[in-house]
Amino acid sequence: MLIFDGDYPMAHGAIRLNRDLTLSIEQVRQKDDIEGLDDSPDEGTMASLPELRRAEVAAALVKVVRRIHRRGNPLNVHRRGHPLEGYRGPEAAYAAAQGDLAYYRILEAKGEIRILRTGGDLSENMQLWQEAESTEELAIGFVLGMEGADPILWPEQVHEWKQDGIRVVSLTHYGASTYAHGTGTGTEGGLFPPAKTLFREMESAAMILDVTHLSDASARQSLDLFSGPVLASHQNCRALVPGERQFPDDILRRIIDRDGVIGASMDTWMLYPPGMDWSSKIGNRRDVFPREAVTLEDLANHIDHVCQLSGGSKHAAIGGDTDGQGGRDGAPFEIDTVADYQKLMDVLERRGYTVDDIENIMYRNWHKFYERWLG
Repeated sequence: MLIFDGDYPMAHGAIRLNRDLTLSIEQVRQKDDIEGLDDSPDEGTMASLPELRRAEVAAALVKVVRRIHRRGNPLNVHRRGHPLEGYRGPEAAYAAAQGDLAYYRILEAKGEIRILRTGGDLSENMQLWQEAESTEELAIGFVLGMEGADPILWPEQVHEWKQDGIRVVSLTHYGASTYAHGTGTGTEGGLFPPAKTLFREMESAAMILDVTHLSDASARQSLDLFSGPVLASHQNCRALVPGERQFPDDILRRIIDRDGVIGASMDTWMLYPPGMDWSSKIGNRRDVFPREAVTLEDLANHIDHVCQLSGGSKHAAIGGDTDGQGGRDGAPFEIDTVADYQKLMDVLERRGYTVDDIENIMYRNWHKFYERWLG
């Protein structure tokens, strides 16, 4: 079955973690002994372009993830032991984000991917994948998104980013951004004054708002102020797992009422039932729970919760945060690579979900949402 991955921060893995994601997953995982290269644990990488094709990932929301350093932001939250440092100057954050875009452009120029700029682009891409006898040579469709809006240096600049291909914007990642409070700053901090102007410009540019990573107050205010389309690319349910990184039911219902889609994250910190304190230092998850403690059944619980809130299967989807959530070590027990996302079908089928429901969750909900709102 086709998959639409609702969140894949691919440029982060390729540029910051220095992985050649055009290679097979076996090659990416091999330890590189080149002197001077960062000794990063590539053996846990879950996705590369060949592996995405093997997994039948026809499309994905891929991210530009750059931020400005601010005193008090949680710099110790990165899964791999490296801090989520920010740039000291906004110009550097802008330039680095443009570098992420350049990475996606060169992949498109080489025929590896297709950047999906319109609903028509998406429809053509999905039809090619549905009709193909083999996916080995197909270009993967990428919707471009920005996780954390710090690279938008002033609100009117969002039109430039739209021209560059960005279609989805979230206001913040970890900590406070130029526009909002987010994960790691407590649930009460709200929007900053530039957010209202940014929303107006995003509406004018027909951009999509991703409310993932927002604090509760920022999320509620955003849903009050922004009149355009909204989604949650990788967001789980606080009713099942306590902690500010998950949303409470009232916010999930508001996204559903706006005809948005909520992607369930594969991050086991967001699936481990006891939850965690996201505002404190995040250590090694293996010191807290064994890998087998979180399975696809836990992921399915969050998908099912969204379906129960909405009264059907048309608002729940996959938001893997693939390789952004810690790779294999941070994924449910059954997941070795992105190809194992297919195992979710069996879990949902055992729970009584119909084929139509399963197709909605695996790819169709994201397909319909973006087909409608990409323009």
